[in-house]
Amino acid sequence: MKISTTIEKLLNAVVLSERIAGKKESLPVLSCILFEAGKDLLVRATNLEAAIEVHVSAEVTEKGSVAVPAAILSQTLRSISGDKITLRSEESNLVIEAHGTRTLIKAIPHDEFPILNAGADKKGIMVVKERFVRALQAVSYATSPSMIRPELGSVFMSIEGGTITCAATDSFRLAEKKITSAAGKDDVELLIPLKHASELVHVLEKLNIEEIELRADDSQMVVSTEALQYISRVVEGNFPNYKDIIPKTFTTEAILLKNDFIEMLRKARVFSGNDQHVGLHLYPKRKIFSATAQSADVGEMSDSIDAALSGEDVDINFHIGYLADCLGSVGADSITLNFAGVGRPLVIKGVSDSSFTYLVMPLNR
Repeated sequence: MKISTTIEKLLNAVVLSERIAGKKESLPVLSCILFEAGKDLLVRATNLEAAIEVHVSAEVTEKGSVAVPAAILSQTLRSISGDKITLRSEESNLVIEAHGTRTLIKAIPHDEFPILNAGADKKGIMVVKERFVRALQAVSYATSPSMIRPELGSVFMSIEGGTITCAATDSFRLAEKKITSAAGKDDVELLIPLKHASELVHVLEKLNIEEIELRADDSQMVVSTEALQYISRVVEGNFPNYKDIIPKTFTTEAILLKNDFIEMLRKARVFSGNDQHVGLHLYPKRKIFSATAQSADVGEMSDSIDAALSGEDVDINFHIGYLADCLGSVGADSITLNFAGVGRPLVIKGVSDSSFTYLVMPLNR
């Protein structure tokens, strides 16, 4: 193998691939990045659960393949200055030459390097990249940090007609985001492990593109661009039928500025201590919307903000983080808080953003 390309292009591909490379000592090749020189340079990495393939435009003098440890390769490339770089195999090892430097990295036999089937024969749907990234970001924080129940530690994705729905829940709160796409032939539902969803967001944010192609089936999800392909295995299981737990009727409604609510919660967080509890108090007839928080170590606070209120009086307590986490996902300046009553869920939406819905359970006390 012998190729020449630019350091910038190669390093970008290696940095993306390094995050996917595995750490399993029982199969050393999983901790490697595989270079395959053909028409151009293909950079591959996998941890058996996810895989990435990045195409790098290069001048290929001699075709071939070589696998080297991802961490060593990345550190080496970061230390090289200049523009052009040459990679070639020498006695089954990788030699890197650039700007008067020569580095030899011991290669690892790559015959056992696994390639996840990307289902290239299946037609996907086209999605605006920014919308897809925002949809994953809008719900990922609501997943469970534990994989004891894999369906709760994953992002649920439903592709139906021209709509992609992403949702996540840890059983205490639920986030749902809908985006439109070009319609596909097949409807599908899948569960993407949180780790893979987060890695995919990181990868896509690095790419200067407008659209991606999305393919999915019962075993994996594939996201493709002209220069990159990301493959993730999906979780077997059934996501909760969350639509049944979203209240259909409400006893109290508040419409307020999102930034006012953010500032109120920020102050309450200071005074709530380790419990991070905040009390919301709505009295529509007296036009009062207030929040209280207290801690034996810090003190106590009580703040009121302007809000359009209707319905019944309500005093209800929440975990501050569960309220605040969703606000960055609301694409509107004003929000609606719909209360279903004491002990029942609160539903938060943007006044002009019907694509996002957030449900949070109150505290028992």
